[in-house]
Amino acid sequence: MSRELPTYEVYALRYATVERRRRDNFIVGDAHDMSPMPMDYYVWLICGAGRTYLVDTGFNEAAARERGRMLLRCPIQALTSFGLAPEMITDVIVTHLHYDHAGNLGLLPEARIHLQESEMHYATGRYMRHGLLRHAYAVEDVLNVVRGVYDDRVEFRRGDEDIADGLQVIHVGGHTAGLQAVRVHTARGWIVIASDASHFYDNIQQASPFPIVLHVGEMLDGYQRLLSLCASPDHLIPGHDPLVLRRYPRWKDPAWDIVMLHRHPGAI
Repeated sequence: MSRELPTYEVYALRYATVERRRRDNFIVGDAHDMSPMPMDYYVWLICGAGRTYLVDTGFNEAAARERGRMLLRCPIQALTSFGLAPEMITDVIVTHLHYDHAGNLGLLPEARIHLQESEMHYATGRYMRHGLLRHAYAVEDVLNVVRGVYDDRVEFRRGDEDIADGLQVIHVGGHTAGLQAVRVHTARGWIVIASDASHFYDNIQQASPFPIVLHVGEMLDGYQRLLSLCASPDHLIPGHDPLVLRRYPRWKDPAWDIVMLHRHPGAI
């Protein structure tokens, strides 16, 4: 007899944004398309079965200044909206080690870090000799994870693994060697937090990846694989699309920029 899976609540918290042109968000873009296509930055909170999991940790004010991003709020401090102090976060799923996904780990002293082993190899290996590939990494963020290894706080994942009943990490690669998406069972079915497996809805719908990519073939294959793991295409959540904030219902104060992914999206 199959056991009943728990259902989780999943929240997307927008913490930063940057203005971009549409032509810059696709590996093959129209060089003449100057229409705006801004990029938002999110972390995700998963609650259920008596546990709370944070997916990614964002970046801080110093990184925002260095990279020309608009930081709207500290993503870790934003968790206080849920009554969560930083020391209450015990599990962080890091989808990959780029600066906008793996900063602020020093603010989470009690957190265990769930990371693909291949991502650690990539972020500290031979490919980081190339400026093009290391540009999206911040060395201090990577060092914080290395320190976490020595402090016995890192749970290395190797491929697809269950974190808990109804909560899985899915290794897709493509964007980086160890990129992992997160599959979550909710009241509306299985959803997939794609993170940077697909920055925007249009990347996956048009089969045209975002330009920061290690392996184009793996990224394209990852689109189809992640869609096969969702209850429907509406259950796949891209990592940086402002449309996420427009499609899903707001949680409490609209000024907090928090939406509920476990609820059905509306029409836009």
